[in-house]
Amino acid sequence: MKKITYIFACLLVAALASCNKALDQAPDGKISLDEVFADNDKTMYYLNSCYSSIHNKGLGYFFWTRGPVNWCDDSWDGDDLDVNWASSSRLYKGDASASNHPVTSFGDGNGNHWANYFARIRNCAVFLQNIPNANVNNEADRSRWTAEAHLLRAYYYTELLLWFGTGLPLVDEPYGLDTDFATVEKASYYETVKFIMKDCDAALECPELPWRIENGSEALRVTKALAWAIKARVMVFAASPLYNDGENHWEEAYQVCKQAVAALEGQGYKLYTTAQRSEWKAENAFLPNAAAQAFNEYFCNSQEYSASPNDMETIYQLQDGGNWNVSNVDCIGAIQGYKTGTCPSQELVDAFETIDGEPILDLTKPYLDEETHLKPNYNKANTMYDPQNPYANRDPRFYATIYYNGAKRYCKWGLKPGAISFENAGKEGKFARIIATWCQYEDANGNIIATPEPTTGQSLTGRTPTRTGYFERKFAHPNEDAENPKQGARHKDYRLAETYLFLAEAANESGHTDDALTYLNKVRNRVGMPAVTVTDQAKLRDRIKNERRVEFALEGQRYFDVRRWHNPGEDLSTTDHYITAAKITHMNDGSYKYDRQIVGERLCWESKFLTVPIPASEVSNMEAITGENWQNDGWQ
Repeated sequence: MKKITYIFACLLVAALASCNKALDQAPDGKISLDEVFADNDKTMYYLNSCYSSIHNKGLGYFFWTRGPVNWCDDSWDGDDLDVNWASSSRLYKGDASASNHPVTSFGDGNGNHWANYFARIRNCAVFLQNIPNANVNNEADRSRWTAEAHLLRAYYYTELLLWFGTGLPLVDEPYGLDTDFATVEKASYYETVKFIMKDCDAALECPELPWRIENGSEALRVTKALAWAIKARVMVFAASPLYNDGENHWEEAYQVCKQAVAALEGQGYKLYTTAQRSEWKAENAFLPNAAAQAFNEYFCNSQEYSASPNDMETIYQLQDGGNWNVSNVDCIGAIQGYKTGTCPSQELVDAFETIDGEPILDLTKPYLDEETHLKPNYNKANTMYDPQNPYANRDPRFYATIYYNGAKRYCKWGLKPGAISFENAGKEGKFARIIATWCQYEDANGNIIATPEPTTGQSLTGRTPTRTGYFERKFAHPNEDAENPKQGARHKDYRLAETYLFLAEAANESGHTDDALTYLNKVRNRVGMPAVTVTDQAKLRDRIKNERRVEFALEGQRYFDVRRWHNPGEDLSTTDHYITAAKITHMNDGSYKYDRQIVGERLCWESKFLTVPIPASEVSNMEAITGENWQNDGWQ
């Protein structure tokens, strides 16, 4: 699809309607809507404007940050307390208000969610109002374009629900200049979800809307598969404690998720199970098994656009790559060679089970000190885990997700000045980099005799070391290097594993235990993890939640999951107040001593941080018009 620049001057009273006559013009602001919809190509261009606020996500949140990954307990951002202007730094300090919130106030295309999404929602409404009588060359295009506009509106409403966690005004038809805005109402969360599902159903009824995109020229266009994935996501969120308004929607969520899975599987969607990139054999040699190799490979490749792609798991990927994931040979995981960025937390590492299927921690109460997490409450049934050999015998996804102390990384270019701990891989002059994330070196008497170089190892200050004792591996292309930078894979916004685990969660909550186990274990089986057999609802709930954390580690899902699992008024003190790191001491006999330490305190744990505030200017406008305060709890 061709792209055009979309220019509108207004924001949200703006997005709901506006006092600006430019909203009755075409996207370029120069011709009327009547002229637009009198022409086939201009009608298509207007539909393109409906796509223009689908954000990059991945590393596109701000200055090479993974955004919600770093704003939850999955990781700590290297741009932390010393980088005052960075979004993570501000959030960690609690520097957030309704008028200037770090999650929505940065200006790189991923901020200003409220105004941007509502502007596109209005575009969709205008398009749907005009497309029935538009001058379109063939009816197949009219049908497909109509379905796309419905589904795009559903997509934007879903994003608004994720961030703001509140019911929304429902823009079924575009507001006009003569609208009485005093009558505009904010629907409940559940009513908003039903509106989203209605749009998805309208899209699914279209014979011309495809199940997958088969041509790269149509990248980003929406599909029937996305419609089902959205329906599953929003219904599970509507049933979750934070959003259910005291009502039980789990049976409905179960039925929707089951239909979604049946529809997706019926169209050939399946989990990615087999590594297929022969040129990655050198790096794959450093992963423990085929399951880890396939899992790592999946996140380092974009889905191909073809009728039968190798990747049949991805339901919807975003258009752009994940920025440059440069891994400097002297700083594994560094972005653009000078900042580490996302540092996986010790809490995330703790979530990966041992290969016998036993959790490391007691999931009912993972830490005896519930906020600081320095006293792990180990699972007494786990006999394989050794705190002084903590990275042995773990879930294959651990090795495909995290670079830990002693991990090996393929190094195409061999030894470099200043690099440490290389060993010859034995073939074609290739080398393996031994990852070193220790924070101090002690002699036999316990005296600290060395710390890592500024660009290696672990440090609680500086932008290139790891803050936590871990680097992220999940998205790092195996063949990238300082001299061989690689564009990151496109962000996988929806994938089949998510729909499976939504079905498992909804099934468990609604008493369909067999289905809960079936779809939980489908996700586990593809990486060779033993099946979960527990049938107690509360214990199975803990296993499903932990599975979501492991499966979607560093993808951004956890930020929203942690919030929806809370009850209204609860705070985030047990997950987001303190984040911990491994404290690794290199002993002079070559061994390592492992302990834990706090990376830092975050001040974004109060209950108001369960949601993002609606921008203060929009709340003020709507309160003046409707007499009601639309703001989320705790924000002013």
